Amino acid sequence: MTCVLAIDIGGTKLAAALVDEAGSVLFSATRPTPRTDVMSALAALIAEVTDGGPPPEAVGVGCAGPLDLAAGTVSPVNMPSWRGFPLRDEVQKLTGLPTMLAGDAQCFALGEHWLGAGQGCTSLLGVVVSTGIGGGLVIDGAPLLGPTGNAGHVGHMSIDPYGERCECGGRGCVERYSSGPNLVRWALENGWSPGAVHEPSDERSDDPSQSGARPGHPSTLRAGPGDPSPSGERPGDLPPSGERPGDLPPSGARPGDPSPSSERPGGPPPSGEQPGDPSPSSEGPGDLFPSGERPGGPSGGSSGKVTLRGPGEEADARMLAEDASAGDPVAVAAFERGARALAGMIASTAATAEVTTVVIGGGVSAAGKVLFDPLERALDDVAGLAFVRAVQVKQSTLGVRAALAGAANLAWQAIRPPGA
Repeated sequence: MTCVLAIDIGGTKLAAALVDEAGSVLFSATRPTPRTDVMSALAALIAEVTDGGPPPEAVGVGCAGPLDLAAGTVSPVNMPSWRGFPLRDEVQKLTGLPTMLAGDAQCFALGEHWLGAGQGCTSLLGVVVSTGIGGGLVIDGAPLLGPTGNAGHVGHMSIDPYGERCECGGRGCVERYSSGPNLVRWALENGWSPGAVHEPSDERSDDPSQSGARPGHPSTLRAGPGDPSPSGERPGDLPPSGERPGDLPPSGARPGDPSPSSERPGGPPPSGEQPGDPSPSSEGPGDLFPSGERPGGPSGGSSGKVTLRGPGEEADARMLAEDASAGDPVAVAAFERGARALAGMIASTAATAEVTTVVIGGGVSAAGKVLFDPLERALDDVAGLAFVRAVQVKQSTLGVRAALAGAANLAWQAIRPPGA
């Protein structure tokens, strides 16, 4: 049996899997990302995954950026021990195999195109909305990486040249309006007081992808009808910065005012759930989640008791989504404002690259209709040209598996190019 080794490197977890040409996982493991000596932890993870399995033919690596594809180096913002780290060469030296490198959001896009919500489309934009906003483009089935490997950085597209100053130094960046921490920041500055929320019910799912497939039962990175929707890390701490002039809502708009509306056909799929942080784990065939781990997160209409949050509990985008789902006007306005920024970015990207499908994942996308309904309305308002209005916006179906699937596909495309 032939396979490749897929690796996904993030600030909170490391994941690796042996994956065959159909996307089936032969063996996988995850462990937390250490603050120092990350390469030693990665080497141990690779040994754990490959021990006793079929020898992989190549390696695909997705890593948080920024990165320099020409040099094969990475400098993840949330991994301070890696600055200009020669990741590609180190993995190739460790495995002795051809090694391909791409950004984690680019691998997300490639994974969704291969096995997820973007299957069959000719051109795709993948967007990860979480603590920050990342993106990746797949054109005619191949990832568009750019000269340095940073193509698709849609979170830092400017949708308002007179807008707020972004943490990156630019002005009017999408991330400043639509990322989890910035949604929360704006809501708090405009009077949001986290209140009553619906806690997720304790009902367990029978979906094996949510609880870990049993050893001996091969599965796949491919999405199935019952698979959970988007996932990702929970948004992090709020940046200590204030609101600047240049808000996206029209002048005079107040929190709670609806966005311009005109429903577009084909709304987004129902909200999915969000997996928690992984613990060190290795699993048998097909497992990408540690045994017993179940995704959990806001589901909009989920059953459960209503409680008040305890003192000192820090507000985050999950709480904001719960309050927006419950009808809090400022929370609703925050998501409408963020959705309008995303819509401007999507319309601009579609006009530039003629993408036909946009797949959105990441922790904030788990808000479901709270995010996707105003996004549909805003896109209907800002998109004009017929081919831009034809873009289909979908919610991720692979969730945290997307980047690992994309890393596997990156390796397969390198050794067996499409059409070869």
